[in-house]
Amino acid sequence: MFDIRLIREEPERVKAGLRAKKVDAPVERILEIDRERRELGQRADELKHRRNTVSQEISAKKKLRESAEALILEMRDVGTEIKALDGALGELAEELQGLVMMLPNLPSEKTPSGKSEADNVEVLQWGEAPVFDFEPVDHLTLGEGLGLFDFKRGSKISGSGFPLYTGKGARLERSIINFMLDVQTEEHGYTEIIPPYVANRESMTGTGQLPKMEDDMYLVGKDDLFLIPTAEVPVTNIHRDEVLGLDELPVKYTAYSPCFRREAGSYGKDTRGFQRLHQFNKVEMVQFSHPETSYAVLDELVLNARAILQKLGLHHRVIELCTADLSFAAARCFDIELWSSVEKKWLEVSSCSNFEDFQARRANIRFRDSDGKLKFVHTLNGSGVATPRLMIAILESWQQSDGSLKVPDALVPYFGAEYILREVE
Repeated sequence: MFDIRLIREEPERVKAGLRAKKVDAPVERILEIDRERRELGQRADELKHRRNTVSQEISAKKKLRESAEALILEMRDVGTEIKALDGALGELAEELQGLVMMLPNLPSEKTPSGKSEADNVEVLQWGEAPVFDFEPVDHLTLGEGLGLFDFKRGSKISGSGFPLYTGKGARLERSIINFMLDVQTEEHGYTEIIPPYVANRESMTGTGQLPKMEDDMYLVGKDDLFLIPTAEVPVTNIHRDEVLGLDELPVKYTAYSPCFRREAGSYGKDTRGFQRLHQFNKVEMVQFSHPETSYAVLDELVLNARAILQKLGLHHRVIELCTADLSFAAARCFDIELWSSVEKKWLEVSSCSNFEDFQARRANIRFRDSDGKLKFVHTLNGSGVATPRLMIAILESWQQSDGSLKVPDALVPYFGAEYILREVE
């Protein structure tokens, strides 16, 4: 959320940042409401001061048994005007809040300028795409042949986009999750969290999903709770309305959760198999940082996410999103993408973002600096990582000529076997 003073004092900077994100926002209307509020507020304060002063005069006159009728009549008019001003101020405050809450975060000065995702910048690639001496098959063909999942029955139960893992597929998914949690907690110093999987409106608003993206969320209407789209929501809100100690920063949490997304804007996109789901599993990393070190923390998040893919021997790349491709809340973001060996395309598996103080202002998460002043923390998060496209890359990269799957070495202690073999028919 914006500090209204930033819009008031640097309107052109705000407009330029919003244009960079391809957002047409009513900045002039916000400034108009802000001016009107301050003018009406000043008038209301003057009248309230006048009412307090005259009330004392009336009391004094009554003690002296002097007539205070004129002052009493004046105060009736003053009271009527104050009531009207307070009502107008309340309406303006509500309108202003609604407009400001719809404003996205401004891009960082470090974020590359661009007009679309085509202007995203590749930062690095790691590893090499696998080379096969046989014709590889896609993840759906391989996985179904090995009895790892059953999308048809998943659709029968819940509809398309809700996968059903079966047998060794369920065990492989569980192995991946446990492996990722162990890496983040044991090697990278994160505290593991098991959060609630539903969140209230305050929590969803704090991280920026509401009000703008409500149509993409699953709402439990009777209780006015949302199925979480990512563990970022409940984990970030752990410290909503709290003041963290300077010596606590950075606070580092990791959490596994199922994630639920209606994906209202996904019509026409490739939804085969694990490519785009309504329910999926993910291990999330969240950090609360001192503002002066948050961009070093962002680099750390990227390394922490990449460590998972390196340990699994998967060819991947890191791209930096340009201004036009940033999410609503992000100031700067790096995506990590895995290579699909069969479809010959990159698949996003992680986004690592610095929100600076955007979420902290919405959720009122602060710290007290060395001078004792209260300041907003910077919040960051990164997928460490989402499992669906990770599963695609594992299946397609580690498939064998006989239709079996070589389990990556890092997963063998969790899965309990080196290969997943086709059952003999």
